[in-house]
Amino acid sequence: MRNAVPISFPKVIVSTMAASGNAGPYFGETDITMMYSVVDIAGTNSILKGILDNAAGAIAGSAQAYWGRCQGGEQVSDAPRKKGIGITMFGITTPCVEMVREILERDCKESYETYVFHATGAGGKAMERLIRERRIDAVLDITTTEVADYICGGVLSAGPERLSAAAEMGIPQIVSVGACDCVNFGPRDSVPEKFRARVLVQHNPDITLMRSNADECAEIGTFIAGKLKAKAKRRELVKVCLPMRGTSMLAVEGGEFFDSEADQRLFEAIKHELDGTGIDVLQKDSAVNDKKFAEFLADQLLQVMSKP
Repeated sequence: MRNAVPISFPKVIVSTMAASGNAGPYFGETDITMMYSVVDIAGTNSILKGILDNAAGAIAGSAQAYWGRCQGGEQVSDAPRKKGIGITMFGITTPCVEMVREILERDCKESYETYVFHATGAGGKAMERLIRERRIDAVLDITTTEVADYICGGVLSAGPERLSAAAEMGIPQIVSVGACDCVNFGPRDSVPEKFRARVLVQHNPDITLMRSNADECAEIGTFIAGKLKAKAKRRELVKVCLPMRGTSMLAVEGGEFFDSEADQRLFEAIKHELDGTGIDVLQKDSAVNDKKFAEFLADQLLQVMSKP
């Protein structure tokens, strides 16, 4: 079901696994609604009957809403009437994303709309899927932190295919390195033993952030650039924009994750890998959340989107 029907097509699962605390693999990047069955689905009883009645009501209501949209002329499986711009965001890159979104919605309101994806693994996967479903027409991939989790073994990885879809589909793609200084884990006591001595920040009781070191940053940069180099169908539509003064609000000078050596290894890996490929690497003497960098990103995307 997860892969058989598009996002926004109604889907409901009733399962004992809904309360397992690890239901993510069941719905992945899709909009499946999961309902806890309370009792196991083995025979019938009054408790299960009531829950299944509720599930039937939920899917019936969703189906009615879906049918109404289709009757109204919206083709849910096709691109939206307005072209879509996918943008990736994390808490520590939010100021940049908000400024960029305001610029794009001001300048392109009549013809484009923005979709912001939280870079939690599922968010990146959802964006990649919607690109392949032709629901997204351009990408401003500000926050590629999911690559850091994939490389370092964090809990918010989007897997090895991250950054592939836009490149393969040949749509405008502006890529940056927002929050590549961060690797995500759960509560502090869940951080793997080998990382316990690293620079850690307790984001909240359930999330611990680890600073990616210089070697990991080089590997992250190589992955990002290598993916673009290998997959880009139209290299003139792909640009990488580097914020030379910090990749997140934690990584600026004076911040808990400030590490100029690690940042330089990240930047140099990208520049080296993309040298001579036809994919532009642009450096800006700003931090990712500076207004000048947000304006720079928006301008680069609009330039690329104007190409035939």
